[in-house]
Amino acid sequence: MPIEPFDPDRTAVIVVDMQNGFCHPDGSLHAPASEAVVDDVVDLVADARDAGARIVYTRDVHPPEQFEDAHYYDEFDRWGEHVAENSWEAELVEELDVHEEDHVVEKHTYDAFYQTELDGWLSARGVDDLLVCGTLANVCVLHTAGSAGLRDYRPVLVEDAIGAIEDDHKEYALDHADWLFGEVGTRDEVVFE
Repeated sequence: MPIEPFDPDRTAVIVVDMQNGFCHPDGSLHAPASEAVVDDVVDLVADARDAGARIVYTRDVHPPEQFEDAHYYDEFDRWGEHVAENSWEAELVEELDVHEEDHVVEKHTYDAFYQTELDGWLSARGVDDLLVCGTLANVCVLHTAGSAGLRDYRPVLVEDAIGAIEDDHKEYALDHADWLFGEVGTRDEVVFE
């Protein structure tokens, strides 16, 4: 089924975690497929910006003491220490052209809506539709898009601008999103009216 066109005044691109720690070969959680979609993300952002849509970048950032008192949720235990606060790993990749009017969300979990200002920022600007791209497909992209759907946004995952560790992880995430709470399409299918 074709994707309905987007009204740029009511649309934002959510660029999830395109950071050195995940996308650069020297990053502690580097995934080659995440590095491989950097240009596709850059092109999607440029097209959306030219149409007048808003751009949001998320940064996964962990203060060193974040998980010290954790009962169960401990990303350092699961993934090792990564994208630590104020580190090179936590910075967005240099290919991204962040403009002054763009919004950068610093998050501390997989979900960019959890305990952040993202929902309020989007709502205040009348945004209803979200083009979701970035990395990792089955982790932060999936949790952020799912959280958006639960908040009554229209999350559209742009499959050729999403990275993953394994191809089957990406396939699972896209199938799950399409089935349960959102839509999936390619950059070529993204049209602004």
